[in-house]
Amino acid sequence: MENPYEETQPARWERMPSWLLSQTAHHAARLVADGFASAGARGYHYRLLATLEDSGPASQATLGRRSGIHVSDMVATVNELAERGLVERAPDPDDRRRNIVTLTAAGKRQLRRLEKPLAESQEALLAPLSAEERRRFTELLSRLLDHHNGRTGTPEAPQH
Repeated sequence: MENPYEETQPARWERMPSWLLSQTAHHAARLVADGFASAGARGYHYRLLATLEDSGPASQATLGRRSGIHVSDMVATVNELAERGLVERAPDPDDRRRNIVTLTAAGKRQLRRLEKPLAESQEALLAPLSAEERRRFTELLSRLLDHHNGRTGTPEAPQH
């Protein structure tokens, strides 16, 4: 006898782009968080270390803008990384009321270590796609995000 509650076709909303994106984002966040956790880190750690390596020393407020880390999370993130010797915080010589955060040699090594679980999580997330599909998918996601963030142009897709 057929189960009347068993669905053979997905519900209408299960094929909506917004639903698919939110569900995929949930899986992506879990994969990345699990990968970083296996290395004793969090996503904010990677983002801050990578921002410092890419842009150089900066105030916490500037780092927040560059990394997309909210100011309320930035202080805790800098504190965690400073306690581990991955960043240094020193008074800004131009304005002693604010601190300048600098990446240490240990921070650079940690950033290299975090790139492995990040690459593995990207691989797991995009496993069913070919290299060309991955490139195109990333390009399309970038375009969508740029549009909704009010940016124009299509920046080069990230390599992770």
